[in-house]
Formats: sequence, structure tokens, C-alpha cells
Amino acid sequence: MFRLENWRHFDYWLFGTATILSIFGIIMIRSAVAGSIELAGYANRQTMFVVAGLVVVLATAVLDYHFLGNMARAMYIFAVVSLIVIYIYGQASFGSARWLDTGVFFIQPSELVKIIMVIVLSDYFSRSQLEKHDLMWIGKSAALTFGVVIWILLQPNLSTSIVITVLWISMLWISGLPPKYIALFIVLGIVLGLILFPFLESYQQLRIINFLFPDPNSRHGNSYNVEQALISIGSGGWFGMGYGHGTQVQLRFLKVRHTDFIFSAMAEEFGFVGTVLVISLLVFVIYRCFRVAREAQDQFGALIAYGVGVLLAFQTSVNIGVNLNVIPVTGLVLPFISYGGSSLLSTVLAIGLVESVALRRKPLDF
Repeated sequence: MFRLENWRHFDYWLFGTATILSIFGIIMIRSAVAGSIELAGYANRQTMFVVAGLVVVLATAVLDYHFLGNMARAMYIFAVVSLIVIYIYGQASFGSARWLDTGVFFIQPSELVKIIMVIVLSDYFSRSQLEKHDLMWIGKSAALTFGVVIWILLQPNLSTSIVITVLWISMLWISGLPPKYIALFIVLGIVLGLILFPFLESYQQLRIINFLFPDPNSRHGNSYNVEQALISIGSGGWFGMGYGHGTQVQLRFLKVRHTDFIFSAMAEEFGFVGTVLVISLLVFVIYRCFRVAREAQDQFGALIAYGVGVLLAFQTSVNIGVNLNVIPVTGLVLPFISYGGSSLLSTVLAIGLVESVALRRKPLDF
């Protein structure tokens, strides 16, 4: 039973840092879309999502995460059905689609599916913790994972598919994956990558090719975007050009500056010092998730908190890596900061799950 005294276990540091990052995201989006008629309402819309998100965090925290474990099977079915629906709807209407139009705003089901998979995989690994950790144990979790990944790939959405796959592998490792299977995973990953490459969408293949063999004379596409991102980062220097004064951002040389490349916009306006501060806050959020996992009262709660921490760490690393041109361009946004209602609400929902675990944790005895 949930009692008021449980709120003393609420992780106020985690909640406060997530709130600060979300508010900073609104500030950065407002600068990134300044002067654009098409994007004029994005900052106000993000503000509404942030307010709704804070309510979601508190509401999810009050909800006992064990209840979600009992609902894991129904949630998994909902995830698969929603992905099938959007695939059929997209094929029938546009040839492909990732969003559902509710009439008020667009929803990207794959963002919610990431959080559902945290719960589903946590439930599976906690229930099977006494089973032999063999190929059968791995295979069952793989079936759960790729039962949704296949439909996300068909949208097509390679980046989210990779996120869920990384989540699965990470939770396998946390749950006690025998080291002898690590080499097998590496070999299978390389083989599958080579086999699947010809079946990727042309733009996905082009992103990888442009990364491996960049064209310095290109003035369009991903090569141009990455080049402008690097110029933006470099022009920021140590302390930046000032809020709203970044020439790459304000003169719109930097494309998709409110989503995929918002890190570069931030670097131009706030410089190296500003970006290090923001990265430090993101790392602190991830650390608090892992800390809650360490103090969880059971394995199910620990795996939920670990899973959320892994998701945030991977998405943060990939987004920054893309902006720095150390990995190919993906569609992953910077948590809390990039524009996007679905991505923000799924992120704060994840924070709410961690808070639910925190409220019911047992202090360590040492």
C-alpha cells in the first residue's frame, strides 16, 4: 500500500534535474525556430508537453510498478497491435508512416513501445532469474524483442529498432548473460549487419555510405547537415556566441536544428562550457537511474531503472555522436531537449517509472 511517508524516498534530485533539462529544451527550441513561420508554434507546443510531462512523472510515480508487471503481457500485445496498425495505415495512406494523427497532435507509437519494452523485458528477466541461462533463455527474450522490432523496421525506423535491440542486449548482460555467448553475439551482429544492409531503405544506406566515404563537395543531404553541425560547434568556442546570436542557427544554415542537431545549436550559442554543463546534467540523470536500480527492493524494479538508464545513456551518446560526426546520422533526438511531444512524454514516463521504483525502495544495509 502506498503511504504519504513513502514520498521521503522520492528522488527529488532526479525529478529536479529532469525538469531543468526540459525547461532548457524549451529555451533552446525557441531560439532554434526563431524567425521561422512554419515552426513558430513549436516552443509553445513543447511547453505544453513539458507541463503535461511533469504531471505524468508524478502520476506514474504513485502507480505501483508491480501492477505494470502484471500488465506486461497486455502491454506487449498493445505494442504489437499499435505497430501493425500504423504499418497498415501508413502503407495504405502514404507508402510509409511512423505517426498517428489524433486530430489534435501526432503520436509516434514506437516511442511508447520503447518504454513498454523496458517493462516487458524487466518482467521476463525477473521471472526467469532462476532458469538456466542458456540459448533457450536467450531465445525467448529475443522472440519478445524482435516481435516488435520487425514492425518498427518495416515503418521504416532503423534507429528505434537499434535502441530496442541495445536495450535487450544490455538487460541480458545485467541479468547474467554467460560470457561465452558474447563472441557469438558479436559474430551474429556483424553477419546480420552485412546481410541486412542491401535491404535497408536507400536513404539509410546513403547515411552509412556518406559517413564512411564523405563527399567534401556535397551541398545537400546528410553530408551538408553534418558539415554545418561541425561548423556550428566550432564557431561556439569556449563560451558561445550568446543565446539567439548563433549565425548558423539564426541564418538557418543548420538544418533540423530543433531536433536531431539541437546539440550543435546549443554548442554555438553556449559554447564548450555550456554543452559540458548540459551533458553533466544528462549524465547525472542517468546516474540517478542506476542508483535507484541499486537500491530497488526487487529485481523487477532494478531492471526497470537500469533499462531506463540504458535508454537515456544510449540516446544521449548517439545524438551527440551524430553531431560530432563520429557515427552515421540517425533519427535519435537528445533526451529532454530536442523538440518532439512523443519523445518527451515517453522520456518523462520513463522517469516516472524510475520514481515509482524509488518510492518503494529499501535502503541498503551498510
